[in-house]
Amino acid sequence: MQRFPFGALALAVAVVFADTAHAQSLQELYDSARATDATYQSAKAQYDANLAKADQAKAGILPTAGLSAGLNRSMLDSVNPTLDKDYTTQTAALSGTQPLYRPANWITYEQGKKSVEVAQAQLVVAEQDLVVRVAQAYFDVLAASDTLAFVRAQKTAVAEQLASAKRNFEVGTATITDTREAQARFDLARSQEIAAENDLLVKKIALDTIVGKTNAQPTPLAQPAVLPSVEEADVYKWVSQAEGASPNVQQALVALDVARLETQKAKAGNLPTLDLTAAYNVNRYPNGTSSLPSNSRNNTAVVGLSLTIPLFAGYSVQNRIRETLSLEDKAQADLDATRRAVTQSTRTAFYGVLSGLAQVKALEAAESSSQIALDANKLGYQVGVRINIDVLNSQSQLYQTRQSLAQARYNVLVGSLKLRQASGSLKPEDLQTVNALLAR
Repeated sequence: MQRFPFGALALAVAVVFADTAHAQSLQELYDSARATDATYQSAKAQYDANLAKADQAKAGILPTAGLSAGLNRSMLDSVNPTLDKDYTTQTAALSGTQPLYRPANWITYEQGKKSVEVAQAQLVVAEQDLVVRVAQAYFDVLAASDTLAFVRAQKTAVAEQLASAKRNFEVGTATITDTREAQARFDLARSQEIAAENDLLVKKIALDTIVGKTNAQPTPLAQPAVLPSVEEADVYKWVSQAEGASPNVQQALVALDVARLETQKAKAGNLPTLDLTAAYNVNRYPNGTSSLPSNSRNNTAVVGLSLTIPLFAGYSVQNRIRETLSLEDKAQADLDATRRAVTQSTRTAFYGVLSGLAQVKALEAAESSSQIALDANKLGYQVGVRINIDVLNSQSQLYQTRQSLAQARYNVLVGSLKLRQASGSLKPEDLQTVNALLAR
C-alpha cells in the first residue's frame, strides 16, 4: 500500500508524456486559449455588452415616436331632455418628440462614447492577462518536467554511488557508513521524485484548463538556450511608456473625464429644456354621440414647442453637484494611485528581468564549477582521498544548480512578458519572440 502512490504517479506521468511527438508551441497554445479560456471569453462578452450599453446613450438626443389606439363604448342616459343612447369611440394617435436643447442628454451621450474607451482598455487588460497566464502555465510545466528529469538523473547517480559503496564495503575498502549515507540519499531522491511527479501533473492540469486541451505538450527551449537581453535598458523609458500606454492608466483617465462630465450634467439640472413635439390624432364615432351625427370622424394635427424651466427641486440639484465634485476628486485620486502602482510594477518587472539575466549567467558558471567539483570528488573517492558523502554532496549540488538554472531561464522569459504588460505594450505578437527560442 505504501508503494501504490509512487506507482500511480509514475504511470500517470508516463501517460502524460507518451506522445511527445505532437508538442505544441507557445503561440499554438495561446491561440487555443484565446478561443476557449472562460476568463477571456467573459471579458470579451463584457466588452460587447459595454459597446451596446454605450449605444444606448444616443437615445437621449434622437427623436422618439409612438403610436397608440383605443376603443371605448359609452352609454348615455339623460332625463331632461330625455336621451338614451349608446355609442362607440375609436381613437388613434401618432406622436413624436425631438429634443432641441437638453444639455444633460448630450453630456450622457459624451459619457457613452467614453465608456467605449473604457471597454476597449478592459479588453486589452484581459488580452494581456491571458498572454501572461498562458506563458506562466507553459513554463511551469517545462520547469516541473525539468525538475523531474533532474531528480531522476540524481537518483540514478545516487544508485550508482550506492552500488559502488556496497562493493567497496564487501571488499573491505569502505565502511558501512558510506553505504548507509548513500542509501539515505537514494531514499531522499526517491521521495523527491514522487513529489516532482505530483507537481508536474498539477502543472499539466493547470495548463490544460487554460488552453482548453487535454494533455497539452509544451515544446521545450532549444539547447543551448540563449536568452534575449532587455530591449531598452533605461528604466525611466519603460516607466514613461507605462504612464502613457498602460490600459489601467487609460481607464483611470477616462474615469476622470466621465466624472467631470457628470459634474457638468449635474449643473445642467438648473438649465431649461426645449423639445419639438408633433402629433396626429384620429377620432371616429361610428354611431355618433350626443352632439355628433352617426359615422362622424375628426382628424387633428398638432406641432409645437415644449419649454420646461426648472425653478426649485428641494435643493436636489445643488446637492447633486456637491456629490459629483467629490466623486471628481475621488477619480483624480484614483488616477494618481493607478499611476503610482503602474510605475512601481514597471520598475519591479524591469529590475526583475535584469536580476534574472544576471542570475542565469551566475548559475551557468556555477553549473560548470559544480560539474568540475563532482568529477574531482569522484576521482578523489576512487583514489581514497575523498569519502562517499563528498561525492553525494557534489552530485546534489550539481543537480540543484541545474534545476535552479532552468527555473531562472523560464522566469526571465515570463518576466520579460510581465515587463511589457506593466508598461502597457504587451501584445499577442510578442509571443513570437519567445516562440523563436523553442526547439524546432
